Amino acid sequence: MLTRNCLGITSLVAGGLIAGCSSDSSSTSPKDNLADATGIITNACVYDGYAAMQGASGETLCLDTEGTLAFWINADGSYGFPEATPGSTENNTADSIETSTDVGTTTPSDSTVSADKPAEDSTDSEPASETQSCTTDKALYTVNGISYYKNEDGSLYYFDTDCNKTSLSMIAPASSSSENSDDPETAASSASRPGLSSSETATPVSSSSNATPSSSAVTVPNSSASVATPSNGSVPAITYAASGATVENNNNCVTVTGGEVVITCAGDYDFSGSYNGADAQIRVYSPKSDSGVYLNLRGLTLTNTADAPIYAQMSSKTFVVAKSGTTNTLSDGSSRTKSYTYVNSNNETKVDTTGACIYAKDDLTIKGEGTLIVKGNYNNGIHTSNDLRFRGATTINVTAVNNGLKGKGTVDIENGNITIAATNGDGIKSDEGEDAGSIVDNKGIVNIKGGNITITKAGDDGIQAYNYIIVQDSVSEPNIKVTSTGKGIVSDNRVYINAGKIDISSGDDGVHSNQNIYFNGGYTTIAAPKNDGVHADSTLMINDGTIYVTNSYEGLEAWYIKANGGITDVYGTDDAWNAAGGNDGSGNTNQGGQSNWGFGPGGGMGGGMGSSSGFLTITGGVHHAKTGSGDTDGIDSNGELTISGGVVIVECQISGGMGGSFDADGTASLTSKTVLGFSSGSSEKGTNYNVSFTTGNYYGTSNIAFKPSISGRYMVATTGQPAQVSNTSSYQKSVTFPSGSTVYYNE
Repeated sequence: MLTRNCLGITSLVAGGLIAGCSSDSSSTSPKDNLADATGIITNACVYDGYAAMQGASGETLCLDTEGTLAFWINADGSYGFPEATPGSTENNTADSIETSTDVGTTTPSDSTVSADKPAEDSTDSEPASETQSCTTDKALYTVNGISYYKNEDGSLYYFDTDCNKTSLSMIAPASSSSENSDDPETAASSASRPGLSSSETATPVSSSSNATPSSSAVTVPNSSASVATPSNGSVPAITYAASGATVENNNNCVTVTGGEVVITCAGDYDFSGSYNGADAQIRVYSPKSDSGVYLNLRGLTLTNTADAPIYAQMSSKTFVVAKSGTTNTLSDGSSRTKSYTYVNSNNETKVDTTGACIYAKDDLTIKGEGTLIVKGNYNNGIHTSNDLRFRGATTINVTAVNNGLKGKGTVDIENGNITIAATNGDGIKSDEGEDAGSIVDNKGIVNIKGGNITITKAGDDGIQAYNYIIVQDSVSEPNIKVTSTGKGIVSDNRVYINAGKIDISSGDDGVHSNQNIYFNGGYTTIAAPKNDGVHADSTLMINDGTIYVTNSYEGLEAWYIKANGGITDVYGTDDAWNAAGGNDGSGNTNQGGQSNWGFGPGGGMGGGMGSSSGFLTITGGVHHAKTGSGDTDGIDSNGELTISGGVVIVECQISGGMGGSFDADGTASLTSKTVLGFSSGSSEKGTNYNVSFTTGNYYGTSNIAFKPSISGRYMVATTGQPAQVSNTSSYQKSVTFPSGSTVYYNE
């Protein structure tokens, strides 16, 4: 069993979610003190979307929306993580709990957010259960010596020492202004929460015999008496051919009309074959009290010339499973003329038009080990109005006119090899809260925990979320490559880069937030020649990881830049680092190709000419900043500049104007012993030395040495006169930057 000591606070202030986690063996970081900010804990399990259940031994069991035990919190505050259920197979039944080794319990943090992979010692065996003699059933999980089992209705139970069956109860969250029982999203999802039952009834959609695009509406009768119930235990098999679909082992939950297949209750359904037509559709209309519908694709090609080939109209959860060894292709029509009238789980009559090739109104999960090809010819590729999850090692290729993947509630990616081409929209998007202009708890989030994601084209932004984006390695190390016309990774509120290999080529900012950005790990490479490499309207916090900006107008820009650690290697044609107030307006060209030259709100003109305020503080890390020629600054603050620690190398090719290696409109304090500036002109801040330097030699002091890639005659140092260094072996440490240069230094 793996345990971690964690402190979690959900904050409603602009700083966002704040938490510090560390291994038991490590000491608490001083930066964890940031977690003292005022906040309201709204979920005992702290993390997005988890339900809290009271365990037998006083611990809090945290179950995800699939009913899986993700982790637990012991009474002493330590965390435990389960092993996957033995014998789990890909072919889930309707009653099976989807197993996962997800330990993604990390809450985004102002400091060093931990997003560890499952540790090796997590496979240690648990203590023998005290209740094994009470039943012959196989336990789902064992926590602190107590085994837990699942009822047919999905609720969890255990046996006490007298073998009395005891059901788990849900822990009510603390009150919060953002959690309201009248919230339609919250109310609609209550039936699918672990341990809860529901008395809701559902009206099934009627199959439409009108298969032509001219059909303007499909109306369903409001009769709950027609809800189908399974009649046998066999998996229905639906096969498509030229004449339409046929079904074997019908469980009284499948209605077939030509190429239209309507499913009205939970369970597994197998699909294969090929069909092309205006009625080529799999439609799910299942009571939300059911455990979920699994659409198992076993070599299916379905082309709907007028609508969506998969439409999950209502269900607690819908799973699209690409079975191992199969290739499955789904295509939708390029226009819509059909609408659907149906009764939802709240007994409300709704009229809906599908907006994607795979279109869902409720939670949607893509999984399996096969191949899924999605062609969104009308709008989005894959879309759900709630949460979109990727759980298997699926190979997914999505092309879309607008957005590639959109989960309005959340997009949560644990695995998969995902390739996206979005002609006009975003590659990946989650935007709940945007319309109202306010954050919805645990919504508007893109959470990437693993997998390989390649966005070959985004007509707008690569990855976009209203609330926050977090990249972590709680399942595996993510590999993300983004090519976008707009911004690469962007959020209206917060971005957290905690792990992974990220490569961004963008027409606008590489990584952008209207509020805060936190780098806590990973290796991020950015090419943003027309705008900023990284831009935060408020705070850019660098705690760990590598940031390599190969090309940008301004490399790193925010009102407040704080570097506590990490490695940065930044090139900007204007300023390499710039602390300036206001929103983004620093790019030298906009997307239309017209000149901006930094005259956006708060952008200033660069070169120390801006009138806005800013703060720039470096306390740790190893940093290399290089500029282009002209009126440029290496490290520039439109307010205060403080370098009290860390290794800082600046190469500034200033030619005219004011600024140089270090510039600040306010006070400047450079006290770190490992600071060097190389420039063709004098620096506004720091101690200047008239030392001629060339590209073939190392220069520095007894504390630091560096071989510049430019020539000039002005150097800045903090421990006395710099000079040529003939031998670097006397230095204790060295770091080679991504661009290839090496700095040697003593701490």
